[in-house]
Amino acid sequence: MFKRLLPTTALACALIAPATSHANQASCVVDDPTGTPLNVRTSPNGTIVGALHNGTSVGVVYSRMSADHKVWFFVVPNGPGKSGFVYSQLLDCQWNND
Repeated sequence: MFKRLLPTTALACALIAPATSHANQASCVVDDPTGTPLNVRTSPNGTIVGALHNGTSVGVVYSRMSADHKVWFFVVPNGPGKSGFVYSQLLDCQWNND
């Protein structure tokens, strides 16, 4: 049902721009293979403001590429937790086709 995102130049470029609305672009689940909580940050590689546990459902609002060419998503938890940036490769996502 969910597909792990694979970084490609085309995908990264398509995701850089903010969403035109506040609707989620994807529904994702935290899937950190280390089993540790996923850090939520103020910006890509920014200050940690919280953490989300594996299995937590989040919505992707928009994405940004960091200086080292990693794609980060601004996520909003579908329940308790902090909104902020997380590293995209630690999410398992299903993209909305609207």
